[in-house]
Amino acid sequence: MGADNFVNSGVGGKRAAKRARVLLAAKLQTPFGEFDARLRDLSQKGALVECTRSLEVGTEVTFIRGATMVPSRVAWVAPGRLGLEFLFMIDEQEVLVQLKRRSAASRVALFRRSGLSEAMSDQERKLATAWGVTVGLNVTGSDG
Repeated sequence: MGADNFVNSGVGGKRAAKRARVLLAAKLQTPFGEFDARLRDLSQKGALVECTRSLEVGTEVTFIRGATMVPSRVAWVAPGRLGLEFLFMIDEQEVLVQLKRRSAASRVALFRRSGLSEAMSDQERKLATAWGVTVGLNVTGSDG
C-alpha cells in the first residue's frame, strides 16, 4: 500500500462526509509497532485520533477498532492528535455498532421496579401488607 494510492491525497477544503464525534478506545498499527489511541471523530473517509506517539504526515498505519481494521495514512498532525485518511471508505456504523441507542421504552424495561399492583399470590400479598403496616404504609386494596 503506498501513500500515493489514497484518493484525494490533498488535505484541506470542506469535508463532504458526515462525522460522528465519539470517545472510544482504538489502536494504531504502525511501522514502529502497535499503540493505543483514542478515537475522537469518525467518518467514512477518516478519523481524528488522540495518541501519545508522534507520527509523520504520510506514515502508513492500520486503524484498529474492535474487529475493524482499516489501512490508512496520517493526513495531518498536531500535538497529541492526528488525522487519518482511510484507504477506502468504511461503514462507520460497523465501528460504532456497540453505541446503538436504545429506545426509551427499552431503557424503562431495563430499570423497572416491581410493584404491588402486579399479580401476587395471596401469601405474597399478606406479607406485603404486614410489612406495610410495620413501616406505616397503608396498602390499598389489601385484605388487612
